Amino acid sequence: MSDERLKFSHRLAEAMQAKGYEPKPGVLLKLFNSRYKGRSIAFSSASKWLRGMTLPDPDKLRVLADLFGVEPHVLQYGGPSKTGEGRQEWSAGLGAQDRAMVDGYLTLPAPQRKLVRELVAALADRKE
Repeated sequence: MSDERLKFSHRLAEAMQAKGYEPKPGVLLKLFNSRYKGRSIAFSSASKWLRGMTLPDPDKLRVLADLFGVEPHVLQYGGPSKTGEGRQEWSAGLGAQDRAMVDGYLTLPAPQRKLVRELVAALADRKE
């Protein structure tokens, strides 16, 4: 078990407790699956996160962070990053749906990403 995964599991349990939830896999499973728009996770995934056996994928980490009111990088790595200290993260104002959209965008092939950028630019330039 890596030190990074174990520290993450402690931060996740602390975040759950801070919001009044018992840090148990069944509790985490229900909370997570009620918010996550992708494929539901299994009990074993929630258990492995809480026991420090695995780390969640970035999209799942963002959902966990939103659930418990913690910044994703703080949940994953601990306190504020030294390079980002005093600087607001670009995604700070994004909700879960917008973050999911950005995640989806990042999975697209380059030609489709270009098309999305052009569409956004065209919509942003629209005058009413």
